[in-house]
Amino acid sequence: MEREGYRGRGRGRGGRDGGSRGGRTGGGDFRHHQPRPQQPHWRRSAPSPGHGSPSPPVRPWSGPMSPAVRAPSPQPRPQPPPDPSASPVVRPVVAEIQKLKISEPVASSSSSSSHNAARYTPIKRPDGGGTLAIRTVNIFVNHFPVNFTPESTIRHYDIDVKPDIGPSHGRPVKLSKTVLAIVRNKLCEVYPDQFPLSMTAYDGEKNIFSAIELPTGKFNVEFPEGEDMKYRTYVFTIKLVNELKLCKLKEYLTGSLFSIPRDILQGMDVVMKENPSRRMISVGRSFHPVEPFPDDDLGYGLTASRGFQHGLKATSQGLALCLDYSVLAFRKRLPVIDFLQEHINFDVNGFRDWRKVENALKGLKVTVIHRQTKQKYSVAGLTRETTRRLSFTLADAEGRDPPREVRLVDYFREKYGKDIMYKDIPCLDLGRNNRKNHVPMEFCVLVEGQIYPKEYLDRDTGLFLKNMSLAKPVDRQSMISRMVRSGIGPCGGEITRNFGIDVNTNMTNVVGRVLRPPELKLGAHGGKALRITVDGEKCHWSLVGGRAFVEGKRIDRWAVVDFSASERYDRLYQDQFIDKIMARCKTLGMDMQWPVLCEPASMRLFSNVGGLQELLEDVTSRAYKIGKGHLQILICVMSRKDPGYKYLKWISETKVGVVTQCCLSTNANKGKGLDQYLANLALKINVKLGGSNAELIDRLPYFKVEDHVMFVGADVNHPGASNKTSPSIAAVVATVNWPAANRYVARVRPQDHRTEKILNFAGMCLEVVKSYVQLNKVRPQEIIVFRDGVSEGQFDMVLNEELVPLKMAFRSMDYHPRITLIVAQKRHQTRLFPKGRMDGTSSGNVPPGTVVDTNIVHPFEFDFYLCSHYGSLGTSKPTHYHVLWDEHGFTSDQLQKLIYNMCFTFARCTKPVSLVPPVYYADLVAYRGRLYHEAVMEGQSPASVSSSSSSLTSTSLSSDASFDERFYKLHTDLENIMYFV
Repeated sequence: MEREGYRGRGRGRGGRDGGSRGGRTGGGDFRHHQPRPQQPHWRRSAPSPGHGSPSPPVRPWSGPMSPAVRAPSPQPRPQPPPDPSASPVVRPVVAEIQKLKISEPVASSSSSSSHNAARYTPIKRPDGGGTLAIRTVNIFVNHFPVNFTPESTIRHYDIDVKPDIGPSHGRPVKLSKTVLAIVRNKLCEVYPDQFPLSMTAYDGEKNIFSAIELPTGKFNVEFPEGEDMKYRTYVFTIKLVNELKLCKLKEYLTGSLFSIPRDILQGMDVVMKENPSRRMISVGRSFHPVEPFPDDDLGYGLTASRGFQHGLKATSQGLALCLDYSVLAFRKRLPVIDFLQEHINFDVNGFRDWRKVENALKGLKVTVIHRQTKQKYSVAGLTRETTRRLSFTLADAEGRDPPREVRLVDYFREKYGKDIMYKDIPCLDLGRNNRKNHVPMEFCVLVEGQIYPKEYLDRDTGLFLKNMSLAKPVDRQSMISRMVRSGIGPCGGEITRNFGIDVNTNMTNVVGRVLRPPELKLGAHGGKALRITVDGEKCHWSLVGGRAFVEGKRIDRWAVVDFSASERYDRLYQDQFIDKIMARCKTLGMDMQWPVLCEPASMRLFSNVGGLQELLEDVTSRAYKIGKGHLQILICVMSRKDPGYKYLKWISETKVGVVTQCCLSTNANKGKGLDQYLANLALKINVKLGGSNAELIDRLPYFKVEDHVMFVGADVNHPGASNKTSPSIAAVVATVNWPAANRYVARVRPQDHRTEKILNFAGMCLEVVKSYVQLNKVRPQEIIVFRDGVSEGQFDMVLNEELVPLKMAFRSMDYHPRITLIVAQKRHQTRLFPKGRMDGTSSGNVPPGTVVDTNIVHPFEFDFYLCSHYGSLGTSKPTHYHVLWDEHGFTSDQLQKLIYNMCFTFARCTKPVSLVPPVYYADLVAYRGRLYHEAVMEGQSPASVSSSSSSLTSTSLSSDASFDERFYKLHTDLENIMYFV
């Protein structure tokens, strides 16, 4: 029942090409030892200065190929300048804890001062790339080289579109993207010489980019719209904002300009999106064909759609187009009645579940067919009356006759010559701003490209869609190649060529290096340590054959709450489960005594927060008396997954102070596979109690045993796109047991809605440093921070608004650890495909440990792609690691080996994971904080909170209260344990 996988962002695997460069050759896993640098590698710099007309549907991915071009030769990377000395100062642990004041947030530098002062910028690559390898592999990467003319200029124009006659209320009106596109297209149609459509690219809102000079000023554009077909006039205002000199991009790619010309890349990106914007369905950042494939029908009025996402990247081989395959579930473009018949078995003659109909349609976009219009309407709901009973007051437009009451049926006959067939069903309400607009369902058609949430799909349909998304590498590679060559894709048509842009439609070919996996240490009976070599292909290891945990915790006081006890089916076989889990834990080195208490309960308690809290408090209280001490762990058996899981975790971890482990009775009862399932439970239980499952035989590379190193992971969890008020949840985790570095503490905080910057990053880091001091009696001398969830455009924020305040906080305490800051990115589009059978695994993916740090990486900054796990399903996605700050002076080999080895220390499985564990754990903690927020908002009542926070609580809490940190504060007994695994 605990989270089995990485939630929210598919943690796939992949790697990047790491070919031979400058005489570098792949060889054995060895290197020359280099003296440890005494100075940090860093530099500081001053601040940098500051959709078209639709075409007929085309069969997807069938267009002509764009002409291929030769990619520019890789440019030599500039070496970083010498760094100022900043020797670390190690202080004695006298009054150490008293110096770490955690109670108040650390103030970050003001925006004005931070802009006036010199700002930190990402460091440069320290060398020509790594050389460590046990073998090399040939790889195709979905990067397509882009050629452009450096002497050319792209002109950036700002546009503003307004109705010539403003609304009567005087407030500005936000025009839809559909209207904006119609206005722009009409302008190009009326003035084809001045505004040639094929020479411009439009982002759909405020920006037009042009290959030629356009006239500026105000233009009136009129076209018919609305029911009476009267002409509507709009004022189109256009002014020149900037002239984008592509020579600046060339300078950046060759390393002679260090500040990224982001405005040029954004303009070129809009150009690359112009052709698919005109000819495809745009959904978020992806594009999908107007006509789906017949074989992709999902039933229920739904279809799967195979589309793509793409973007431009600055790489060491030059500019590249990165395009990846994307799958979504859409509602089909159908008449509303046909959709309802497929989706909910709607019957126009005998269906009466109007709430079900309204739930299926509310919020969807429709067009109408009883009159000519391109306007799209949003379904506000259903009428309360059937069509034949509806009437309204009709006013004479010319004011000659008094208003009269008209039946809707008569109105449609007289006005449009339409006889309504289905008079005994409701109409759709397409009105807005409290104005009614009733239209019979038979005259409404669903707009194409409306996403159907995958969580609403039934099991079989969801599995079908998932299998489409998890395309095998060879299938994904083929689909990507067809998409990039298609006439409706980013390289189709004449637009890009008119801007002087050509794309080589052949994938980039690179050489990747496969790193040697580390040897592991497991336990054995009698307290001996076993040296384990992982599986050669998958890098997995097992817990059979007498193998045990390195440090298995003894469990004297534990209890079971059986929430399945009142179920007719799926009830736990209690005695069998207890016997088997005790036996399995014993074989793994955990001496588990008989539970002090087994409490039957009901699943209904998951919808009763007060009752659930009473149960947990009662069980822990009675167990304390029986066992003469606090419970070490409480196993909660559920008959099914339940939304009330969040209440259980919030109550147990913030109120009661007991560690819980949830499991499903169906899994606990099964025969085949039970041994593996119980071993997985034991992995989590042992770590939650402070044990150690597996460790590296050799310590992590680069550091010494006496160094006292702390690895930090940081992430922010944001509410869903439709949520406009809930807080974002920031999480920080850190290791506290060097040199094993596999035990973590965690802190979680709510912060401003959808704010990616961790507002109190320094304060949270001080708290985990305090925990390190409490457990080790010494401050960590070396800190490596892994930051998750930020894009390249946010690197400056991470450096100057998170790292700088952290360094200032440390400096204010006369504490000077060396710090390295690395961003880990999974939300990118880069994919790796083995060139031949010998270059991949049996699943068709690149091998675990594949690293790429040439050709497709940044022109001169320190980054690389690492595929650290075995991809058994779909196509592996590599993790992109980008080093922003480094006071340790890591070489490429040192850092790549360090991160790869860390991926073997994740506690919940017996295989390397795709993401470095500090980031993985930070995501788990941030998600746990999201569960706390949902529990507080949905299930709180005054009786279920302590007196300290009851004044802020009600049956339905206000959104302001959900930002109160007291609701997220862990019970003191859980602050220094891994409750979140």
